[in-house]
Amino acid sequence: MIDYSFSIYDLEYFLLILTRVSCFVYIAPFFGMNNTPGRVKIGISFFTSMLLYQVLTPAPAIIYDTVMEYALIVMKEAVTGLVLGLGANICLSIVNFAGRLADMETGLSMVTLMDPTTKESVSITGAYYQYFFMMIMVASGMYRYFMGALSDSFSLIPVNGAIFRADSLLNSMITFMNDFILIGFRIVLPIFCVILLLNVVLGVMAKIAPQVNMFAVGIQVKILVGLSVMFLTTSLLAGAADFVYQEMKKMIDLFIGGMM
Repeated sequence: MIDYSFSIYDLEYFLLILTRVSCFVYIAPFFGMNNTPGRVKIGISFFTSMLLYQVLTPAPAIIYDTVMEYALIVMKEAVTGLVLGLGANICLSIVNFAGRLADMETGLSMVTLMDPTTKESVSITGAYYQYFFMMIMVASGMYRYFMGALSDSFSLIPVNGAIFRADSLLNSMITFMNDFILIGFRIVLPIFCVILLLNVVLGVMAKIAPQVNMFAVGIQVKILVGLSVMFLTTSLLAGAADFVYQEMKKMIDLFIGGMM
């Protein structure tokens, strides 16, 4: 017979840990995908909170007088978990940005499909990049870093210890927007350069042979060349994924620093 007793204070402290963990799991990459079953998310959140609760005991004193004050503490922990997960999740938008640039250059910008992980309409190249980067994330064990960062956040930001510094969080977003464009262009740079050279060649041929409709010819040639370059540069995506993962780590560190 299992006899496990705990006080109401221990339960309240555990629920605060569970709130931050569950909000992080809800929005973090790989864990928060829409095609991940809800029971799996709940199980990961609950058992991770149990492990963290054992590590964080004895719990620091959490002072509150009314139920409303405790509700505010719960909301603070929920926002903390969402901000930490957002720091990694927004970096995946770099992949979709690179995919849209590639489709604009190759003439596939009107081709879209429904992404089952986000339930949004994305470009075909963006979906290809996103699935490829997600596969590398699983193979490289990047998802373990997310859980490690979450557990370390309790040491840096104790329960009910988050202080949201608007200026620091705003500077973090400005830094991300700068890296967003830079990394996106790095990913699509091979396709961009080849299509640029192809446009120059088509422009010269249009002057040499004006009777040939280079506009109609160029559409098919751009698609063929773009897909060929995409196939030949597949091996370079591992290095591009490293840029995105480093940006994820950087954004999580900046967001944690903005709440300390």
